[in-house]
Amino acid sequence: MNNSSFAVEMTDLTRRFGKFTAVDKVSFNVKKGEIFGFLGANGAGKTTLIRMLCGILTPSSGQAIVAGYDIYKQTEQIKKNIGYMSQKFSLYDDLTISENIDFFGGIYGLSSQILEERKNDLLMRVGLTDFSKRLTKDLPLGFKQRLALGSSLLHDPPIIFLDEPTSGVDPVARRSFWDLIYETCELGKTVFVTTHFMDEAEYCHRVSILRDGRLIALDNPGALKKRYNKPSMQEVFVHIVKEKDLE
Repeated sequence: MNNSSFAVEMTDLTRRFGKFTAVDKVSFNVKKGEIFGFLGANGAGKTTLIRMLCGILTPSSGQAIVAGYDIYKQTEQIKKNIGYMSQKFSLYDDLTISENIDFFGGIYGLSSQILEERKNDLLMRVGLTDFSKRLTKDLPLGFKQRLALGSSLLHDPPIIFLDEPTSGVDPVARRSFWDLIYETCELGKTVFVTTHFMDEAEYCHRVSILRDGRLIALDNPGALKKRYNKPSMQEVFVHIVKEKDLE
C-alpha cells in the first residue's frame, strides 16, 4: 500500500534518444487527488515523460515512483494501478460502444458482474446509455474521447494519465470533457493531463510548463498569473518562453 501523500514522485527524470535529450532532469511531485497539468508546445517532451511514468518507456536516468511503485522495477504493477488515455483515439471504430467497453473490461480482468455495473455507470456518466449499440465510428469525436476516458477508468485505478485528450475537438466538447475530468477527481482520483491548450491550464489545481525537455515553471495558475502579472495562462506561457529565449 502506498502511504505517501503523493501519487507521482520524480527526481531528475531524463530520457535521451541518441544525442537528443527529450526530457532533461525533470523533478516534481503530484499530490493524491490533484488535477495536475503538464503544459508545453508540441515537441516539448510531454508525451515522452508521460510514457515513462506509465511504464511504457524506460528512462535514461533519474528516479520516479508512481502509485507507490518504482518505474524501473515494478512497471507491471504500475500498469495495473493507472488509467492511460493516449493522444490518438484508442477504441475500436468497428465495435459498438458496448462491445468496446466489454473488450477493455476483459483486458482488465473484470468479472461479468462488476463489468456490467461499471458499464452502466460509465454510459450514464458520458451520456450514451441510449446509444450503447451504436458503432463507435458514428460518434462525434468529443463523445469518443469521453468514452475513451471512461473506458480507461473501468478497473478503478487511483491515477489517470491523459495525454492531450482534447486535441482535435471543438471548444464546447473540450469544456464538456473537462467537466468529466472534475467528476473523476471528485471520486478521489489523481488526474495527470498534458495539453498544449493554455486555457486548459486554468482548470488545473497546479500546472507545470515544459520547454525543450526542461521544466521551466511550476505552481497553481493563480500564483503564476500573479507572479508574472498576467491576466491569463496563455500570456504567462508566452512571457516565460520569451524570458527563457533571452537567457
